[in-house]
Amino acid sequence: MPVYTYTTLDDPSANNNTQAFGINASGQIVGQYIDANNHTHGFLYSNGTYTTLDDPSASATGGTVALGINDLGQIVGSYGDASGVHGFLYNNGSYTTLNDPFATTNTTAFGINDAGQIVGFYSNGSGNHGFLYDPNSGISPPYFNIANPGTQDSFARGINAAEQIVGIYQTASGIHGFLLRGLEYITLDDPLAIGNTVALGMNDTGQIVGHFNNGLHGFLYSNGTYTTLDDPLGTNGTIAAGINASGQIVGQYKDANNHTHGFLLTITPNPPPPTGTTADMILRHASDGKYEIYDIGNNAILSGNFLGQVGTDWQFVGLGGFNGTDTTDMLLRSATTGGFEVYDISNNNITNAAFLGAIGQEWQLMG
Repeated sequence: MPVYTYTTLDDPSANNNTQAFGINASGQIVGQYIDANNHTHGFLYSNGTYTTLDDPSASATGGTVALGINDLGQIVGSYGDASGVHGFLYNNGSYTTLNDPFATTNTTAFGINDAGQIVGFYSNGSGNHGFLYDPNSGISPPYFNIANPGTQDSFARGINAAEQIVGIYQTASGIHGFLLRGLEYITLDDPLAIGNTVALGMNDTGQIVGHFNNGLHGFLYSNGTYTTLDDPLGTNGTIAAGINASGQIVGQYKDANNHTHGFLLTITPNPPPPTGTTADMILRHASDGKYEIYDIGNNAILSGNFLGQVGTDWQFVGLGGFNGTDTTDMLLRSATTGGFEVYDISNNNITNAAFLGAIGQEWQLMG
């Protein structure tokens, strides 16, 4: 199975509360910690060293939180003072305050791409609203609303090089993640979620991380597949908050004592089938929809690997060569909608997924 290596991150000045929110291509990580006086500080973790980030305009009780970092080392977040919460951009040692012109109490900056475009949310009397700050737009002030039509509160959480934006919105049915691609809003609901799915970060390859409620679990959404992420020490929940182009993921977990720790997750792909493999067997775990692939040769199982997790609504249909030279691609069908999904499998890893369409349930697959 893919090797999931979790490394705990605890700022040495923290008092049992460290949270990691963003990571860039160099592996620099930003987040927050709470000290023994219950004051909140941002941090930058780089090359094994923690550096505290405190906006000079922040009050002691308002604190500073670092939420996002791009590959240039520019950092965004928020700080609090007597008048409320304000966003900030930290660049080359200088802090610049960010206040959406429509905000009355709160502006928070969550994510920044290498072009300097920043996303976040602001609050006023009508609720919470996502925003895009685009310094290259030629418009002053360069703030633009991000709001999925027909929804209630919206929060923009991450932006990548393609200007794709992820975040969350609220409706009467709960909280849902979204991906904004051009002018199209795509809803993101983890199939294992009960009520809420929260999308928090995205990298330049389009992989998305966040968390969902059914307990509290992190997720990775990649090539159409949701994979649940649970830090083995996260007895009381795991949240995945940021991901870089290499697929390294940061977030936080709560341990058995309800202490909060940051984490860095590195995922190593499955190894290819061993020499002598002549066939593959795929098994599905009925209670949670997890799939494993077994390489078989000379009437023996040569290796076994975890493929991924798919909602229990999706039923196995068959195997085939649906993409190029792949011979063990997998076809699934939704038991409720009749939708068909194909998963391309190569060298014991799911490499892509595509929705084929839905056909009425009265039509049964024969071959």
